[in-house]
Amino acid sequence: MPYQLKQQFANADLVLVNGNHQQAKAQVVIIDNNKKASLLKRIEQLNNVQLFLLADNSDDVFDFIKETVPCWQQIPVYKLGDRDKIIAFFEANLKQNRPVLNGLILAGGQSLRMGVDKGSINWHGKPQRYHMADMLQPFCNQVFISHREGQLAEAEEPYPVLQDTFTGLGPYGAILSAFRENPDSAWLVIACDLPLMDDATLRKLVAWRNSSSVATAYHSPVTEFPEPLIAIWEPKSYPILLSFLAQGYSCPRKVLINTDITLLNAPDPEALTNVNTPEEMEIVKRAIHQKLAANL
Repeated sequence: MPYQLKQQFANADLVLVNGNHQQAKAQVVIIDNNKKASLLKRIEQLNNVQLFLLADNSDDVFDFIKETVPCWQQIPVYKLGDRDKIIAFFEANLKQNRPVLNGLILAGGQSLRMGVDKGSINWHGKPQRYHMADMLQPFCNQVFISHREGQLAEAEEPYPVLQDTFTGLGPYGAILSAFRENPDSAWLVIACDLPLMDDATLRKLVAWRNSSSVATAYHSPVTEFPEPLIAIWEPKSYPILLSFLAQGYSCPRKVLINTDITLLNAPDPEALTNVNTPEEMEIVKRAIHQKLAANL
């Protein structure tokens, strides 16, 4: 069944199947004189050929393929022994077809320690959740604001809203809810309480994104662990997050610590500073004012 195959190969970046027995999205066709008749029988199945590989006994693509496959001249042709070229071909295709990156602003917390909604605090001329959404726009296909149930009517938001469908789990539930909405996308997840976040930190995270990892995250100099709330979570993390939840764990940092991730050092560690209390807010306000004064 398709859902079983998807679960079985969740951690794979690329799956090669025998085209004689299974269908796939695209084809790599091996031109072998000993298999000419067999290939001719399956000529109608060649609907998305991406590469021709010539066996030692072949010098060219068969004429019946040239007559059937549109634009065959534009398809690469390598010898089976051209190892480096074949590897480069698959690497380029993996990079080109990596999952689309969406953004998720975590603004569904209750802000109990702060006393006011952290997403509504005006640090940079607008509510913080909108400021963070604007920052993510250049790096993402779409940006969504994550809300808990009953937090705010969607009509009041200028950005698309993703309401938690995994309730009572905090950020963990928000990430799972995003994957439930679109399981084939990667998600750049960022908390709304990071007022010192800058473009350089986001740019590095996206530039060094490794779609073969479960996630790409920054090392936190405060906790000495990966920081889960400014990280790119790949689609392959979805079944892993569900698996941890099934075992009673709902801490995204624990998932990062115990899985294969790409860990980066932030260009400016202060950009990872989160604000949870009025006292911390005053400290960060002064830091922002000092930076503004230094840039005048």
